[in-house]
Amino acid sequence: MFIVYPFVCSFLTGLTHYDNIHSPEFIGLENYSKMLTDRNFLKAVGVTLKYTVIFVPLKIIVSLLTALLLSINIKGIGFYRTAFYIPSILGSNLAVAIMWQYLFTSDGLVNQFLEMLGLSAVSWYGDERYALFIIILLRLWEFGSTMIIFLTAIKEIPKEYYEASRVDGCGSVRAFFSITLPLMKNTIFINVILQTISALQEFNAPYMITEGNPMKSTYTVGMLIYDEMFSYHNAGYANAISWVLLVITAVIVCIMFRITGKNRSDSL
Repeated sequence: MFIVYPFVCSFLTGLTHYDNIHSPEFIGLENYSKMLTDRNFLKAVGVTLKYTVIFVPLKIIVSLLTALLLSINIKGIGFYRTAFYIPSILGSNLAVAIMWQYLFTSDGLVNQFLEMLGLSAVSWYGDERYALFIIILLRLWEFGSTMIIFLTAIKEIPKEYYEASRVDGCGSVRAFFSITLPLMKNTIFINVILQTISALQEFNAPYMITEGNPMKSTYTVGMLIYDEMFSYHNAGYANAISWVLLVITAVIVCIMFRITGKNRSDSL
């Protein structure tokens, strides 16, 4: 009732012209054919894929390295783990968005720091090369959940493996690549899948911080769906785009499962 029924209704609505006021008018696949020439849709897909390709590997690396640091048993480690997890609880809410906007304004703290180093201030919101970086950096700050998954997996690796490696003269770096990474392949894959799905659905951060600007360089598919539904009152087209996003996500995930299938089965 709560999953199948909305899915069916959404698919049927995508086959109509519906403005949320008048009765839906069946138009078949016109909404889908419209996407092939819709510059906003093509731009949004490009931005979303670019964001995903850059963001997901960065977040996996940052989360994994942080988890390794927090796996060390030192005094007060519980406090540090909590501190690193807090940003994930805060998320990109309005207060955080306002803080982030101030950090990257022309006279914000980031540009002030650059000027202290003798560098020129950067137009973070006016330059297409940097605007998407602000969104990526904000989401990287929220690595707590991914880090916890990695930390749990690291804790489950038997300590005997590392003790045996030290006896054989294996250093920390070699132990990481020879023991830790191979035994965490499935965990890494799970996090990659989760973060890819999340990145393809990105909406909150660009909507609150950049509103898709400049020149729609941060305009994601999620923002396009929102605008078509609530700004342009084109519910039929918005639902059609939603289904295309679902198909894109499913195809990407299936490809990832296919490519990594043998490696994942080897680590079981």
